Amino acid sequence: MVEKNRVILTLDEMPRKWYNISVDSPVPFPPPLNPATREPMPPEPLMELFPVECIKQEVSDKRYIDIPDELLDIYMNSLGRPSPLCRAVRLEKYLDTPAEIYYKREDLSPPGSHKPNTAVAQAYYAAKEGLETLTTETGAGQWGSALSYACALFGIKCKVFMVRISYEQKPLRKVIMNLYGADCVASPSDQTECGKEFLKDKAKYNGSLGIAISEAIEVAMKDPTAKYSLGSVLSFVLLHQSIVGEEVVKQFEKIDKVPDIMIGCVGGGSNFSGFCYPFLGKSLRKECKKIDIVAVEPTACPSMTNGEYRYDFGDTAKSTPLLKMYTLGCDFIPPPIHAGGLRYHGAAPSASLFVHEGLIRSVTYPQEEIFQSADLFAKVEGLIPAPETAHAIHHAIVEARKCKETGEKKVIVFNHSGHGLMDLSGYEQVLGI
Repeated sequence: MVEKNRVILTLDEMPRKWYNISVDSPVPFPPPLNPATREPMPPEPLMELFPVECIKQEVSDKRYIDIPDELLDIYMNSLGRPSPLCRAVRLEKYLDTPAEIYYKREDLSPPGSHKPNTAVAQAYYAAKEGLETLTTETGAGQWGSALSYACALFGIKCKVFMVRISYEQKPLRKVIMNLYGADCVASPSDQTECGKEFLKDKAKYNGSLGIAISEAIEVAMKDPTAKYSLGSVLSFVLLHQSIVGEEVVKQFEKIDKVPDIMIGCVGGGSNFSGFCYPFLGKSLRKECKKIDIVAVEPTACPSMTNGEYRYDFGDTAKSTPLLKMYTLGCDFIPPPIHAGGLRYHGAAPSASLFVHEGLIRSVTYPQEEIFQSADLFAKVEGLIPAPETAHAIHHAIVEARKCKETGEKKVIVFNHSGHGLMDLSGYEQVLGI
């Protein structure tokens, strides 16, 4: 169904499969390495940490993987999928641009972001495996909220280590997680051995996603009934998020258009990759034109833009396998910007590879600029975006203004990955309102 400013898929039109871009990648994905031997790591050790089915998907050689019926039911009846593709006509008018600007509404799930697309899948596979607990980290709290929600659906306990500075900046996120039955603690904490060590270092007191990951892994590895759940970076997470981009492909087919520019914010890379990879895959298979795919990072944590492309640990305690990615170093402690979901020292190995190969590009913006664009978007479109999402909005505005200067009528689309109703204190602080 195509309304005036919205493209909506019916339930019958909803994609039934996740997309695995590794099959279409022109360069093989670099394997994770055993940090002791520096040799490629087989999947079996990772199955001790993550749900087994997730790791099977991580190493799958299938282009498409069926979404289980039970998950399709949750996607449609609990998460509100398919989500609409909207045209930002008021923003276009305000900018006086010939560009067409579209955005995918991933803020409509119960926890308010794209994160449940993989959270419900991971909780589903954990329940099928007979696990009792999932542990995880969270930055701004969107992932922690999503996994707490997903675990509640399947009767699993959830333990969340939330980066301390975000825990203090966004106290109501803890309330959301608690309402879903999860236990949320500030990281670094005194509940783990590595957390106690990090607390001794004043420079690490505010925490980081790398530290929170270390704590969550330590708890999971000590409990035979628990495993660890990750909200970004790894290929199986990006696979689950591809439901977003698969919908976007169908929605643009309905209006007989192909985007010229696709934009997503990047911390670890889940919303960006899930949104962009299905169209990137079509381009790699020569089924559509080449699209300008842009990953937007904060200036305060520019992993893909200014980091080194090399093998590094995914966490600060160096308990993960080595991943080849753009990284600022696993000891990096980012400044306390409000876009807590983007404060990760590394990035998804697949997205890092594609940046390295020139298939996508990355840009950075400072916090003040992205909040100004978020303010504008709220005023003209009526939606208050998460600070993370505001990075994508800001670059869409930058590109639309370029189109005004050149007269080009480009089609721009970005992922509206989450709402900012839990981030109002950030708006108040940065904008002085």
